[in-house]
Amino acid sequence: MSRPIEAHINLGALQHNLAQTKALVGHSRIWAVIKANGYGHGLLRVAGALNRADGFAVASVDEALQLRQAGFLHPILLLEGLFDASELSLVLQHRLDLVVHSHHQVDWLLAQTIKEPLHLWLKLDTGMHRLGFNEEGLHQALFRLKHHAPRFKCHLMSHLACAEDDTPFNQYQYQQLLAANTNYQYKLSLANSAAIQTAPQTHLNWVRPGIMLYGAGILASQKERFKPVMTLTSRVIALKWIEAGEGVGYGQTWQASQTTCLAIVAVGYGDGYPRHATNGTPVLISGMRFSLVGRVSMDMITVDVTANAQQIKLNDPVELWGPNLSVDEVAEHANTIGYELLCGITQRVKIKELTQDEL
Repeated sequence: MSRPIEAHINLGALQHNLAQTKALVGHSRIWAVIKANGYGHGLLRVAGALNRADGFAVASVDEALQLRQAGFLHPILLLEGLFDASELSLVLQHRLDLVVHSHHQVDWLLAQTIKEPLHLWLKLDTGMHRLGFNEEGLHQALFRLKHHAPRFKCHLMSHLACAEDDTPFNQYQYQQLLAANTNYQYKLSLANSAAIQTAPQTHLNWVRPGIMLYGAGILASQKERFKPVMTLTSRVIALKWIEAGEGVGYGQTWQASQTTCLAIVAVGYGDGYPRHATNGTPVLISGMRFSLVGRVSMDMITVDVTANAQQIKLNDPVELWGPNLSVDEVAEHANTIGYELLCGITQRVKIKELTQDEL
């Protein structure tokens, strides 16, 4: 038999989360962000479940071509735009939309003969200071592009830096985008998952939900509305007792304070479970909550099940994260975020696809 670790992908939950997102954003249109292999859930699998989104947003031409080759006709937005001028022919052939964030990308566009309208989302840097034009640079880019209308259909976007927090900076970024659009009246996009949940004024024409579609990164006020899409499971492969004072795992970073029963679970950083998960990280075994102890190994973790040792048996089911244990809570114990855990599931983990809300 193969190792018992599996990632269950609940497509019903994914569709439910899209419906909940639609309810939050009203008339705003939705770019479903499915980059990074659908946040680790499978690009084509996710796209199929989210086919009622208004469009898909990806990170590269390669991801977009997978969608087109699978028959998806939705608008597809390249969130980082062109990485090289040579990609433009594929963009035109497959009718992709582009983010434009730099003057060199404008140069590439203007150097080509473009006969069909091309939708461009010019990115304004309102404070994230990652990609995007400053306001003067934005106006310069638009001046150059407008001389080539109607080949280019221009829109504006920006990216919030602190959307998870209640800070005046969010309002500042919002106002900066509106001000830059004063003389154009283009369609706008600003809101990410956090802003969709907390800041309706930022929804504008298009929203860009990512992590919320997968049931993670959900704020307290919206917890009951969204369902986790991925459940990472394994099984207990060994049980053993150790005496007080004995250590566990590499570096002996945890010592038993009493006679202790350990459950060994088949999962480790080789599967994408976070290596830096600390002592006390929650693990569910047969629905009961226990604590990880000792360092995470490549293939195994150890869990202190002393409190309910008589109820734990070999081959008992283990939930590492899912509907009963949030991936965000596990990530917090590993000093990271749920995004990284979901995207980090490795190829050796078996994928089990669920078409209904079975979990």
